[in-house]
Amino acid sequence: MKKFDRKNLIYVSLMIFSMFFGAGNLIFPPLLGQLSGTKMPLSLAGFLISAVGLPILAIVVVAKSGGLHILASRVHPRFALAFTILIYLSIGPFLGIPRAASLAFEMGVSPFLSNQISDSSLPLFIYTLVYFAIAYWLCMTPSKLVDRFGKFLTPVLLILITTIFIFSFVKPIGAFTAPIGEYASSPVLKGFLDGYMTMDAIAALNFGIVISIALNDMGVTEEKQLISRTIKAGAIAGMILAIIYGMLAYLGAVSQTRFGAVENGAQTLTNVVFYLFGQNGLILLGIIFSLACLTTSVGLITSCSQYFAKLMPKVSYKAWITIFSLSSMMFANVGLSRILKFSVPALTAIYPMAIVLMIIALFDKCFKGNRYVYLFAMIFTSVVSILDALGQFGLKINALNILPFYSNGLGWVVPAIVGIIIGFVYGKLKNKTV
Repeated sequence: MKKFDRKNLIYVSLMIFSMFFGAGNLIFPPLLGQLSGTKMPLSLAGFLISAVGLPILAIVVVAKSGGLHILASRVHPRFALAFTILIYLSIGPFLGIPRAASLAFEMGVSPFLSNQISDSSLPLFIYTLVYFAIAYWLCMTPSKLVDRFGKFLTPVLLILITTIFIFSFVKPIGAFTAPIGEYASSPVLKGFLDGYMTMDAIAALNFGIVISIALNDMGVTEEKQLISRTIKAGAIAGMILAIIYGMLAYLGAVSQTRFGAVENGAQTLTNVVFYLFGQNGLILLGIIFSLACLTTSVGLITSCSQYFAKLMPKVSYKAWITIFSLSSMMFANVGLSRILKFSVPALTAIYPMAIVLMIIALFDKCFKGNRYVYLFAMIFTSVVSILDALGQFGLKINALNILPFYSNGLGWVVPAIVGIIIGFVYGKLKNKTV
């Protein structure tokens, strides 16, 4: 049995960080910093709750429950199958992985192409072909991800981002400005809602398989130790995420006075690195985006393939990574704007259910595992979240406007609480009648 020491714990933590830290994690903090200005610390606090707190909570809950499918089975076996498949496919080949590959191209290659070449679909096809070939090769040996991510790729990524942050003090960019819009009136809530878009809370539900494989390969096989190491590694990864988010938010906050308002965080980072390093800064930023997106894609392809290989044993793990690599490449070539058009409604539908499931599981002992709490909470939450998602496709349900916090994107909160209460009371009454 291999010795699992602190060094190995750090390597696993860095692997987890690399799987979380992808496209959205680079884009949203700088934009948050730019728009929140002097209220950046408050907005960042809200962002950290949803972009760091919820993912780490997901790792803890999944580790203790024995996997996402087992966790979702507390609602109903059929729900577990449908919900788990939906989670894996949405965060994987349908949305998460193609979004990462497309954004890596937009930031890492597109800026260096002429207008004539960039209008062609060929560069994106060639880039994604190489991108997913590398991803496929990395996914072939999931037990080596700790060495490849934790010992090499992630440290390089962290050094590059830290370099940009340090140089912003050597060559000052600007100063904090007044917050804009909702960042002025509700900075914490706005930051919390921005954290939704990283997808990390959903991704964390998937990564349990990859983390378990890595720990097993290091000799951690006893269940209690596996849970303990997973939670510790997740907590360390969360701390690193919080530090990097703080750096990126700061860069965005000081960029407003020099560059003015921009449309997204990618433009903010582009302006910052170009100012600090000139034309070479764009190469640096391209490397950062490519590394961040690649590591996330590998984590997602691996976790999806491991799950479906267990679900359908007749199809091998190698076959699944081939299927998911090819399908992700196909969807990536649809283009980033079209992917984002569908990702927001999908997140609107799935995210609330995932959050409620995790929170209920955390307090499972308080209601003695009453399955009706899970069932009714999920029914009430899913109705609101799915209708809200359909509204983003044009099917507006005006009745939803009466829900508390609906205008803030949290219309599911009160229905979830009502579902929990009804489920608890119904479970108590049903037990008395048995």
